[in-house]
This record gives sequence, structure tokens and C-alpha cells, in this order.
Amino acid sequence: MMRAGLDKEPSDVARMFDAVAARYDLTNDVMTAGLVRSWRKVVTEAVDAGPGEVVLDIAAGTGTSSLPFREAGAHVISADFSLGMLREGKRRYTDLDFVAADATSLPLADASVDVVTMSYGLRNVREYAAALAEFRRVTRPGGRLVICEFSAPVQPMFREVYTRYIMGSLPTIARAVSSDPESYVYLAESIRDWPDQDRLATTIGGAGWRGVEWRNLLGGIVAIHRAYA
Repeated sequence: MMRAGLDKEPSDVARMFDAVAARYDLTNDVMTAGLVRSWRKVVTEAVDAGPGEVVLDIAAGTGTSSLPFREAGAHVISADFSLGMLREGKRRYTDLDFVAADATSLPLADASVDVVTMSYGLRNVREYAAALAEFRRVTRPGGRLVICEFSAPVQPMFREVYTRYIMGSLPTIARAVSSDPESYVYLAESIRDWPDQDRLATTIGGAGWRGVEWRNLLGGIVAIHRAYA
């Protein structure tokens, strides 16, 4: 079983997501009591994709997160470094443009996309500051960055209760519904160890993005950061 840590090996994380691909979306629905769907709507609004725009959905997994952008008329590049996730996505959504990609070394030209968005994936990147700089490289001037990630509840008592939940209950629930429940021990630890909203905003700004702001969802369990190229 892989243990969490910000020095995680990319190949280990990719293999973990390969193993959970088949039931990944179902597991997320169960563990968040369906809240992940409402959070996806907020991300869609923040991205604000328009007809003809190019949206890079990095860590797109099975492609579920990409569907709203395609429906808005954008051209979506659904990228992930897990080949298992990509295979599952291609099986489900034959009309999406799936691409194997490492967040720190994207196979895209400079200033070639209008929006980069990433949901629940940045904390799985070992060199996440380098990834944010790479996202800036491929984004056109005036383009947008939208990062949705688990974060730190702002109320101390709620934060303590939440931490106990993710470390105790999340792996237990995963054993009932996931194709690889032990992977969710790592996911729980990665959530616990991830930087809070302000620290992430500072890192985003340091990667060359401007106008960084964030919005807390459910008291800060999830935060959506938005910035501009």
C-alpha cells in the first residue's frame, strides 16, 4: 500500500488511479454524499467556457469533469497521466479528446489554450508549483486558471471533526464501493497534508498567475482558486 506524502512518486500515483478507474466516479459520489456533483457545477461556472474556446481539463480522469465544457461549445482536451483512467474514459465518452499527459510537462504549445482547469488532482502532483508554471506556459494572455481542490475548513472545531472523518470513515466507505479501497488511505492522507487556501494562492501567484482569488465550499472542505494569465 502506498503512503501519502508530498514527495510521492508519479508512477506510484498513476498506478493507484489505474486500479480505481472502473469505480472512481461512483466512489466519489458515495464518499461525498453526492456533493461532488454540485461542486462540479461551481467549477463549470468558474471556468465559464464559451464556444470556440480551448479548455485543458488536466487530471480529467474518466472525462466526467470535461462534459460541461464540451456542452458549452468549447473544444476540450481531457488529459490525465493514468492510462487506466484514460481507457475507462474512452470507453464511456468516445467523442472526447483524451490525451496522456504529465502536469509538469504538457504536450502542448505555448499560449495554446484559453483555460486550464484541474479538479482534485493538483495535490497528487509532486512538483505542483512546477505544474502551475506549466499551466501558465500553455495559457494564452488573458486566459484563465481554475483549480478545485480539497482544502482546510476555516472553523477550527469543524476542521478537527472533518480530519477525523477523512482519516477514519473515508477508507471504511471506500472498502464497500471502491475497486481498490487501500488507495483511499493515501487519498485521505493527501487531503490532510495539503496546503491551505492562502498558501496555495501564494504558490499560484508565484507561478506567474495574477488576480488570484478563491471561494470556499462547505466551510472550506473544498476551495476553488481562480487566476488569470
